[in-house]
Amino acid sequence: MKYIFFGTPKFAATILDKVVDAGMPPLAIVCNPDKPMGRRMVITPPPAKEVILRRQLLGVDVLQPEKIDEAFFSRLKSYEADFFVVAAYGKILPLEILNLPKLGTIGVHPSLLPKLRGASPIQSAILEGVGLTGVTLFLLDEKVDHGSILSYSVYNMQSSHTYEDLEDILARHAGNLLVKTMPGFSKGEIKPEIQNELEVTFTKKFTTEDGYVSVDNLKKALEGSNPELASLIDRKIKALNPEPGVYTMIENKRTKLLSSAMDKTRLVLKDIQFEGKKPMPFFQYQKPLS
Repeated sequence: MKYIFFGTPKFAATILDKVVDAGMPPLAIVCNPDKPMGRRMVITPPPAKEVILRRQLLGVDVLQPEKIDEAFFSRLKSYEADFFVVAAYGKILPLEILNLPKLGTIGVHPSLLPKLRGASPIQSAILEGVGLTGVTLFLLDEKVDHGSILSYSVYNMQSSHTYEDLEDILARHAGNLLVKTMPGFSKGEIKPEIQNELEVTFTKKFTTEDGYVSVDNLKKALEGSNPELASLIDRKIKALNPEPGVYTMIENKRTKLLSSAMDKTRLVLKDIQFEGKKPMPFFQYQKPLS
């Protein structure tokens, strides 16, 4: 079973750790280039590459192309891989690369396809309060999250889950699912199932504007006078942190709403951060909201 793993962020790194733990390391990984991080702008490898370095996997090549070009295509071709696996790589792969391995390319998507196709399935699942979510392995084609399904894993979301909680949980589910699916896939034992286009829903890429909460709505949510509004703001805080972030304007200052919970019908705001200041517990802010 020869495959190449494409992935860059923490989500991909967690999956990679799982398949390596199971004794199924890839021939190579493909991730974005190292980049400056933090105030000191220290050149830092992406999380997927860190897995290879930390585990000293000397037999696994690390490819970090700046762009997808003919030289990169030729390098991939030289591995003669049976299939590729793509999990949050960060670059759009052309069809000629997806079709390069004889068995095709497996995509890892953190939703139950065809639901929540697109850029933000984890954030959207929390924001919409869908209850059931999960991970789908499918064959990548030229359309977004469109290809035939190989396998899936269902997860029952908890209302307390933040984006980071759910991302980690679904990454671990994805890793376990790959471990179960890849051997049978490599032997041709799995029959892909076409997605039902009548059940398709799409997600969007969230912007800074999506994270805005008016101070009037925040007051109502904190008072418990509008339970639906309180629940919506709670889900927004959980879904859109750390990126793009959730904020309001207090005393004409942009104020981040970092964490929250629900107390029956009322929003409980836990941590906030005034612009240019350190995070603080909301209960330490003694003034009326204005």
